[in-house]
Amino acid sequence: MLGAVALAPIVEAADSETHSGGVLSFKLENDILSSGDDGHYTNGFALSYTFETPHQHWSRSLADWVPGFSAARLDATAYRFGQQIYTPTNIDRKQPDSDDRPYAGYLFGGVSLFAEENGQKGGNRWRRVDTFNLDLGIVGPASGAKSTQQAAHNITGSDDPEGWDHQLNNEPVVNAGWQTQLWLPAQMGSLEMEYGPSASAALGNLYTYAGVGGGIRIGQGLSRSYGIPTVAPSQSGRQYFVPDGDFAWYLFANLEGRAVARNMLLDGNSFEDSASVDRRPLVGDIQLGFALSWQRWQLAFVNVWRTHEFETQRESDQFGSLTLSTWL
Repeated sequence: MLGAVALAPIVEAADSETHSGGVLSFKLENDILSSGDDGHYTNGFALSYTFETPHQHWSRSLADWVPGFSAARLDATAYRFGQQIYTPTNIDRKQPDSDDRPYAGYLFGGVSLFAEENGQKGGNRWRRVDTFNLDLGIVGPASGAKSTQQAAHNITGSDDPEGWDHQLNNEPVVNAGWQTQLWLPAQMGSLEMEYGPSASAALGNLYTYAGVGGGIRIGQGLSRSYGIPTVAPSQSGRQYFVPDGDFAWYLFANLEGRAVARNMLLDGNSFEDSASVDRRPLVGDIQLGFALSWQRWQLAFVNVWRTHEFETQRESDQFGSLTLSTWL
């Protein structure tokens, strides 16, 4: 409910503006898309609408308050809504394993700001993309994660998750995040290439961390897309592409390391007792995937390998993310 309430002023603001069009994206994240296992980050979805920011849009006022942004720099805005579900590996136990990840659900609504700069130094071109995310939501029974997973398992005939009575308690979430990605162009025969470093940070009662990484994209028609698809808890990327030309594609790889000071989904609730595990302070991701664009459509897939997030974790996690986008 809180996630929907948080989105209400955003949707109202969106309706008050006349946009020339934008990209509607649906993202599904699930361990079944990659490893075939069911546990830890077991499922997530996000619906987003990304558009070029009109001159008088309300998000330009927000950009003036965000460090590193300004109304003049802002060139795109996105509205987002989604849900994430986290469980231990063994969901058959009514009393969950205290050494495994707690049951937790997260429902959220948010807004993202994007600013892109292009330049040249010493004969070398570069492109920089800055992202700011502000999310409001709730962790706990009010997220609806229990009902969502039970309904999905009933449809697929899977075992019922038995331990949801021990999930994290209801707690409102306010989280902000920043990311800067530098892209340097190159050529590989007939293929286009971009590569470069990135830096990120998050601050809030859900996630607090600092991260560094680097990515590479290789393909044809790279200028039609703006970056690499991301997976939680990484900052939500710009799900935007230009619907020109018949076909474009690229392969990508990305590395990210995070120094984590807070992860409520592992540390437990902020102000009351709840299930928790001993979080590891350093976490790394390897991401490999592809994106295909054709006229008004784009399909992107990313496979993620993540190092251990808590001390008693038995195996590293692996899951996939599939995003379908269309130009409206």
